[in-house]
Amino acid sequence: MNKTVKIVVWVVVIVLVLWGLSSLSNKEVAETGPIKIGFLGPLTGDLAGIGENAQAAVAIAVEEINALGGVLGKNVEVIYEDDGCNGASAATAISKLINTDKVVAVLGGACSGATLGAAPVAEAAKVPQLSYCSTGPAITEAGDYIFRNVPSDFFQADYAASYLMKAGKKNVALLTTKNDWGDGLAKAFTVAFAKAGGKIVVTDTFAPESKDLKIQLTAIKAKNPDAVYFAGYTDGTIAGLKQAHDLGITAQFFGADAWDDTKTWSELGTLGDGAMFTVVGTNSTNEFKAKMKAKLGKDDLIYCSNYAHDGLKILASAIEEAGKTSGEAVKNALYKTNFTGGVSAKELKFDSNGDPTSAAYVIKKAMGGKAEEMAQ
Repeated sequence: MNKTVKIVVWVVVIVLVLWGLSSLSNKEVAETGPIKIGFLGPLTGDLAGIGENAQAAVAIAVEEINALGGVLGKNVEVIYEDDGCNGASAATAISKLINTDKVVAVLGGACSGATLGAAPVAEAAKVPQLSYCSTGPAITEAGDYIFRNVPSDFFQADYAASYLMKAGKKNVALLTTKNDWGDGLAKAFTVAFAKAGGKIVVTDTFAPESKDLKIQLTAIKAKNPDAVYFAGYTDGTIAGLKQAHDLGITAQFFGADAWDDTKTWSELGTLGDGAMFTVVGTNSTNEFKAKMKAKLGKDDLIYCSNYAHDGLKILASAIEEAGKTSGEAVKNALYKTNFTGGVSAKELKFDSNGDPTSAAYVIKKAMGGKAEEMAQ
């Protein structure tokens, strides 16, 4: 063996030793460090209010979990990523969470399009993903590792159709935002309303970023419907309801769960009076409401936050039940979930598609810049 060969051999040995030490060091960090869970939500843009609200609720859940000893004897750490309510951004964000941050599970997204964009990445990596606010029907088929603790819009559409028919609103105009959530809800409502015996007199859509709905609303006014089923996100809803008022449309405006953003009603003020919408019921406690007020510095509790808070606890419980952080073990534990005592649904079990097995909705009505739950 000549001198050059000896040098090469020693260099290889040193590299291998250093690599081994590095691997041992990384393994030690993984074994002794915190349990990392990722969060996806719209922290900027149209629905930033919902994302930031949910982030506060998750922070409360982290404090509560860690105060009780954490998970598997370790603290829980949540790494927050902004998905912008967008599928492509969500895919990039979840890739970073899984590949760089090494999270063992992901809570999110809020928007259906973001959840669907992230789902293939989570599925391929075998990392459980649990959405706290995505109701699009397509999520049911998104994958074996994809869960949500809010119900599908099939439930919401049935509830809305039934309510409108009982209220004598038999001729309805349908106006929905053109994205995964809006398209899924439009299809579900169309089927549910026809089944209930109602008639949809006109159907139209608008781009999520659009703030000019005058053409669609003018066509709706010409049909003189009893009600307008209007599914839009925050800014589009604000613009649409203002323009409907300007056009003198007197039909009942009825929306869906995305209307539970307090920004919508505070900006509309009395212009929003009388508008109604469906939202998944919660099991809020005075203690949770007080913690959210302290965290946010104001009364601003959005229903998605209840489900985000409990979603983190459901993931933590599944990891504890699994006894380890491997994706398959945590996934299997999630399918066996029977979560009670939270601030979202009174009880949560998943079906074979990772969807909740039941749903309970309420109706809220806007008045004086706020939306309050109606007595049922």
